[in-house]
Amino acid sequence: MDSLIAVDNDNVTATSVLHYSGTLANTPTTFTKPPPQNATPISENFIQSLRSLNSKSFPAKKPLTVDQSFFFTVGLGINPCPSCKAGNGSRVVANINYVTLFMPTTTLLQAHYFKTSGVFTTDFSATPPFVYNYTGTTPANLGTTSDTKVYKLPYNTTVQIVLQDTSLISPENHPIHLHGFNFFVVSRGLRNFLITCWSLSIAQGG
Repeated sequence: MDSLIAVDNDNVTATSVLHYSGTLANTPTTFTKPPPQNATPISENFIQSLRSLNSKSFPAKKPLTVDQSFFFTVGLGINPCPSCKAGNGSRVVANINYVTLFMPTTTLLQAHYFKTSGVFTTDFSATPPFVYNYTGTTPANLGTTSDTKVYKLPYNTTVQIVLQDTSLISPENHPIHLHGFNFFVVSRGLRNFLITCWSLSIAQGG
């Protein structure tokens, strides 16, 4: 298992019992003990078991060419927070490509529809601002940029997205929420992403 790293976060897990109408009220409830957070082999085995239908009726026809490529580093950072007493004037923040979302007071779709300026900018980078050994030595500067940025895509664009964990402060396993059609996981692995290995996997249909 991976080593546990002490990070202060709200890890409160709630449990509830849902009682369906017509069932016995005294039906025993069995609680399952989840594996520890650093049980990497268990997590890997589960993720590797997920498969699409890929049948004659529902073939997995993944595209062999793409219109836009993204390389996203996903991780944690430390930004100033004068009101955060527990963090000695700083707090842990999440980021993608070292940009931490600054929550706007106007929704992005609303601002786009009504052409409201000053809500977001369209200069979100498709690649991280600097390159280093993402799973190795921690850089000296753990600060991120707090902003509201988007990357505009034309309708029906075929994209490829590489999600690289940076393991800064603590390994990050937050689920990524995507919108679109016809998603394919073509490759995955541990440590640093290498474009040559990814290209070979695509060519071999992996």
